[in-house]
Amino acid sequence: MTDISLAMVAVRRADRVVLATLGLFAVLLLVVPGQAYDSLVFTLDSVVFIAPFLLASVLVAASVKATGLDRQIAVVFSGRQAPVIFAAALFGALSPFCSCGVVPIIAALLASGVPLAPVMAFWIASPLMDPEMFVLMAPVMGLEFTLAKTLSAFSIGLFAGFATHGLTVRGVFANPLKALSSGCGNSCAGPVLEAESAVLWRFWREDRCRAIFAAEARMTGWFLFKWLTLAFLLESLMVAYVPSEAIASHLGGDSLWAIPLAVIVGVPAYLNGYAAIPTVSALVDMGMAPGAGLAFMVAGGVTSIPAAMAVFALVRRPVFLWYLALGLSGSLAAGITYQAYVTL
Repeated sequence: MTDISLAMVAVRRADRVVLATLGLFAVLLLVVPGQAYDSLVFTLDSVVFIAPFLLASVLVAASVKATGLDRQIAVVFSGRQAPVIFAAALFGALSPFCSCGVVPIIAALLASGVPLAPVMAFWIASPLMDPEMFVLMAPVMGLEFTLAKTLSAFSIGLFAGFATHGLTVRGVFANPLKALSSGCGNSCAGPVLEAESAVLWRFWREDRCRAIFAAEARMTGWFLFKWLTLAFLLESLMVAYVPSEAIASHLGGDSLWAIPLAVIVGVPAYLNGYAAIPTVSALVDMGMAPGAGLAFMVAGGVTSIPAAMAVFALVRRPVFLWYLALGLSGSLAAGITYQAYVTL
């Protein structure tokens, strides 16, 4: 076999996400070397910043799998859907997981057989608010705006859960996760526990449970690392050439299109979490409609570029499109409702 043939075989076997990341960096080095350096720094900083949250969520997901707790959760979540969806939305609104960190938890729940409706309720609500963000937001944005965002997180999660339930009972989204080749959460290669075995809380004492934990943590961690690295690289280009502050500065006033436009640009223009608090506060002080500010914050929280890419790699296309639709419609409803309230 020639060197060229060997190279072609190696490329075909290589991870396409890794190749895309390296290829994009190579193009930047050739075309705009300065931006290549800036993007590298941005990507590394973003990965380091989110690493503790991702590590915690990966360890939780792997532990749930290793102990066999996922089967017990599936049984509980398969009960009457109304109270389960309500509890999932409430827990999501109070949980500390970000839009990226929640992905391995979602993968573990779906792989264990938890219905999509309560998972979606938790999935949508989780990145929007947590106790620490509430404490930091209240003195900057005001208690009214902070309560509005908290209520939005719960309400959007609740709507997402019941809307998804209405579709799943009609046979839609029968198999939400992608095939095993996606490499995340689908009980990929490795030993499995028998369905009838009890929860083994001290899983590290059992060889097979340790093997399950290691395999799940390794697959989920690598899956998130490669996709988020590419996503942060793309985000660095968006920040450089289409900064979110510049976009948001054009969303001021109380025109009819302010809130829909805020939702449209809020989805790709990542402005989530604690960094969004002072930025949106300043923009509201400069004239941005409060409803547009809330819509912009909520849209960016639910469907940031890194989270959306991780979701796209995890679930089938109809579920991904439904996830985006819920984020868009929920953000729009939250913004319009809050704007109507403040203008009363």
